[in-house]
Amino acid sequence: MISVSLAHDLRSAGVRWRPVSGDSFVITREGFESDVFVVSDMTIESHEFETGTILGFNGTTEWALDSVAIEDALWLPREDQLRELLGGTFDSLARSASGYTVAVVVTGERTEWEAAEPADAYAAALLRLVRAAV
Repeated sequence: MISVSLAHDLRSAGVRWRPVSGDSFVITREGFESDVFVVSDMTIESHEFETGTILGFNGTTEWALDSVAIEDALWLPREDQLRELLGGTFDSLARSASGYTVAVVVTGERTEWEAAEPADAYAAALLRLVRAAV
């Protein structure tokens, strides 16, 4: 799972989230910062309305939380989701002396990003690509 800091950076750069079962997220409201939630068809469902996406909490009365707007939820994408977002630019993931290196190829030029965890290396590569595209 990527760091919350990288997740904030990805959202700020323009990466958008359409919640599906299995997605992890944190709530960006006071008091929830350290809790990681997972979208599940049984307990946390994504509901689409004309006004936006709402994450509904089913059977969680102990949290006194019925729902949260997508704007108050911060997606923590998994490695496979980050790799998918890199699309055809993704070249490789390799172990390095200090962690992991993700390489992408854009217009024939290969670039690498390194991080302690594979998900953070994927996220760093995606963040650079999104920022370069904007």
